[in-house]
Amino acid sequence: QVQLVESGGGLVQAGGSLRLSCAASGRTFTRYTMGWFRQAPGKEREFVAAISWSGSSTHYADSVKGRFTISRDNAKNTVYLQMNSLKPEDTAVYYCAGDQDFSGSYYYRDFGSWGQGTQVTVSS
Repeated sequence: QVQLVESGGGLVQAGGSLRLSCAASGRTFTRYTMGWFRQAPGKEREFVAAISWSGSSTHYADSVKGRFTISRDNAKNTVYLQMNSLKPEDTAVYYCAGDQDFSGSYYYRDFGSWGQGTQVTVSS
């Protein structure tokens, strides 16, 4: 499995932007479908965005479509989440996740590798 480390979280005002990064270790990173998930206090972890191993295919939750962009640089073993037009309801811990044998499911329990998470707080 790959080891994942997120960075880039912080406090931002509504309407602002942040870019999250997820650095992966392991030679098999390019085989992984990668995703971003988030979890707000008292809520279940939810899917945000995912990208195929080649970067040619992406998928977004309806709540972030048009505002967030996922990308990856396989040469750097890194996945990014560019978040624009942030809203207070985007406040959560954001997790990077990877799945080597992607089944097509975006349910968080179907992703096997996880980072520790990074806090994103959007003030109104």
